[in-house]
Amino acid sequence: MQKTIVRNYRVECSPPRQKVERLKERLEKFSLRFNLAEAHNLGTCITDNAMGHLAFQGTELLTELKLPAKRTMIHLNTFHSLNDLHWILDNCLALEVKELLIISGDGSPRLPRLKPSEIGSDKAAVTSVELVAYIVKFYPGKFKIGVAFNQYEPHDHELLKLKQKIDVGAEFIITQPVLGSHPEIDAILEWLTIPVIIEVWMSPKLELLKDCIGYNPTANLTKPFNPIECLNETERNYPDCNLYLALLDFDKQLPLLNSGVTQS
Repeated sequence: MQKTIVRNYRVECSPPRQKVERLKERLEKFSLRFNLAEAHNLGTCITDNAMGHLAFQGTELLTELKLPAKRTMIHLNTFHSLNDLHWILDNCLALEVKELLIISGDGSPRLPRLKPSEIGSDKAAVTSVELVAYIVKFYPGKFKIGVAFNQYEPHDHELLKLKQKIDVGAEFIITQPVLGSHPEIDAILEWLTIPVIIEVWMSPKLELLKDCIGYNPTANLTKPFNPIECLNETERNYPDCNLYLALLDFDKQLPLLNSGVTQS
């Protein structure tokens, strides 16, 4: 028997890099994709210097392009000065952005990084754990804070980090991209009491996924990868979880989402 499930999809919108050719064209493309997601009743997620590449900040784009922000999730990593961190957070408040995804980030020599002493930490470096704790302390109740869970990392290490993130105030979790299912995600769903959002890889280019997560998750694939089939399988395996769609093809794949309503 089929039942209708109303999905709360979130789609990733990657900002243009700051030094690119045809910047105006790329900003227009970002705006078009963002508004398409809004028109399809989808949440939007704006990344923060992904893979260490210097890009426009999410709140900058929301402001300058006059985009609606209330259903937007802003990614925020540790590679910012303290002043810039507060500038971003204050802008989020002004724009009524409620959801943040806090990650340690990839970084690069061109990017500054928060110092532990600046945020009252005695750790050797600032990770997402310390950044979550800082935001919860200085912006209490202002944001709903999410964190990442990497199911491809060694079990004990990643589980310890996850529990530390929850202890300091994380309210939801987003996984790394899943190719249908993963036993580590199945395991945490057995005991977690906060929402888990499953990330789905929507690009046919699996070599990009390997570069993104640092592992080869495709070794057990028995047939050519089809992103829509992967999405459908993930929905069947995780009916109680919302989904985060990475590298969605807005032209070809967005109409297939049917405004977030799928059948299972």
